[in-house]
Amino acid sequence: MKSFSYLFFILAFFFFFLGLIFSLAGRMRWLGHLPGDIIIKKENFTFIFPLTTCLLLSLGLSLLIWLVLKLLGR
Repeated sequence: MKSFSYLFFILAFFFFFLGLIFSLAGRMRWLGHLPGDIIIKKENFTFIFPLTTCLLLSLGLSLLIWLVLKLLGR
């Protein structure tokens, strides 16, 4: 039963931060336009590969997961 309560805690934590990210995403115009993001614009074609943004998000999520696991004692 203890692991079931941890699962609910982790899910609540995840959905809280997911909602926070969605509510703040409109204010972060720089997201996807960082130095290192690849943007190719042609006449009727635009290709965007947010390399730096993906790396920063990966680093942030990795730190968040590490922190949650550290707090849960695993």
